[in-house]
Amino acid sequence: MPKVIQSIRGMHDILPDQSAAWQHLEGTIRTLFTQYGYRELRTPVLEPTELFCRSIGEVTDIVEKEMYTFDDRNGDSLTLRPECTASCVRAGIQNGLLYNQQQRIWYIGPMFRHERPQKGRYRQFYQAGIETYGIPGPDIDAEVIAVSARLWRTLGIKNVELQLNSLGSNEARMQYREVLIEYLKQHEDVLDEDAKRRMLTNPLRVLDSKNPKMADIIAAAPQLLDHLDDESKEHFDRLKMLLDEMGIEYVINPRLVRGLDYYCRTVFEWVTTELGTQGTICAGGRYDGLVEQLGGKPTTGLGFAMGLERILLLLEEQNIEVPALAPHIYIVMQGEEAETSGLTLSETLRNQLPQLRIMSNCASGSFKAQMKRADKSGAEYAIILGDNELSEGVVTIKPLRNQGEQCQVSRNGLVEQLTKTAFDGE
Repeated sequence: MPKVIQSIRGMHDILPDQSAAWQHLEGTIRTLFTQYGYRELRTPVLEPTELFCRSIGEVTDIVEKEMYTFDDRNGDSLTLRPECTASCVRAGIQNGLLYNQQQRIWYIGPMFRHERPQKGRYRQFYQAGIETYGIPGPDIDAEVIAVSARLWRTLGIKNVELQLNSLGSNEARMQYREVLIEYLKQHEDVLDEDAKRRMLTNPLRVLDSKNPKMADIIAAAPQLLDHLDDESKEHFDRLKMLLDEMGIEYVINPRLVRGLDYYCRTVFEWVTTELGTQGTICAGGRYDGLVEQLGGKPTTGLGFAMGLERILLLLEEQNIEVPALAPHIYIVMQGEEAETSGLTLSETLRNQLPQLRIMSNCASGSFKAQMKRADKSGAEYAIILGDNELSEGVVTIKPLRNQGEQCQVSRNGLVEQLTKTAFDGE
C-alpha cells in the first residue's frame, strides 16, 4: 500500500465544518472595509526575495530565519510572502498607483513563515489588512484604528486592548538608537545572545524581547517617547485627541516597537489576554519612508494586518456564535419519477428563491436513509416528494430543527409558502 501523504507541518486544511466561521469572518471584513471606501488589492504570493530584505530589514527574525526562499530555474531568488505590506507597496509603485494621489486599499490571503507551529501561529497563515498612501496627517491614523475597533464591535469580540506608541521620525529614532545602545552596553552581561547580536544592528528589537531574565533591564531602558521630535510629538498628541473624541480607549505602551524595520511614528497593537502568548490579534502603524526605500517617490504610508486564525480562536474562546452555512432545505425524493421531478423542482426554487440554500438528495436511498441525510445536513426543513405527492400535485414540508407542524402544499403554492417561512437567508 502506498504511503499516505500528509500535509506539510504547520500548513493546515480548512475543513468544511470550519469554513462557515472563516466565511463569516472574511465576509464581515470585506463588508466593513468597503464601507470605509477601501478597495481590494490582490498581490502574488511569490515575490523577489530582495523585496522583503529591503523592506523588512536584513537583521530581523523574518528575513534571517523564517522566510521560505528558493532559487527558481533561472537562478532568481524568490520568496513566499511573509507579510503583505511590502507587496502592496511594490504593486503600487509598479502600477503607478501612489504618485501624487491618495490610496486606501485592503487585502486578504495567505502568508508564509517557517517558524515553530503552535496554537494560533502557523507556517501558512492568513491575514487581512488595510494600507493607505499619500495621507500624512494623524486623521488617517485615527480612521485606520477606528476601522479595527469597529470590526471587534461588529464581530462581538470583547476584552481587547488597544496599545499605542510613537517611534518618531527616522532622525529622532537614530538619535535615540545611540542612547539605547549606550544603555544596553552598560548591561551587556544580562543580555541574551539574541539581544547582544541585535544591540548594534537593530537595538529597538531588544525592547521587544520576551526573555523574562531581561525584563527589568528593558523596563528601565530610556523611552523613545522622551526623544520624539516636535513634529512627531504633535502628530501623536493629535492622534490621541482624535481617539478620545471617538471614544476609542487606548493604553500608551512605550515598549511597543513592532517587529519590522520600516515603521515610524504611530505604531499600535490590539491585544488580548485570552489567547496565551499569542495575544496580538491586529497590529500596524505608519511607514512613511518605505515607498521611497523600495524605489518609489516619497509617499507616506500607514496600515495594519490582522491574523485571521487568532481572531477565529478568540471568537471560539468567547463563545461567539457565527452563522451556519447549512442548507435551508433538503429535498427528499422517493422513486425514479420523483427524482426527475425533484431535481427540476430544486432548480425552480433556486431560480425563484436565490437567497435560500437548497440541497437535493443524490444517489437515491430509502426514505429513512434520505431523512438521515437531511438531518445530518443541518437543513431546517425537508421537502418530501414521493409517488403520493406526485399523483396529488403536492409536496410535504417537514420541519427538522423546530417544533412546527408537518404540512402539505401544492407545487404551485410552494414558493409562496417558503417565502412566508422565517429563513435568515444568509
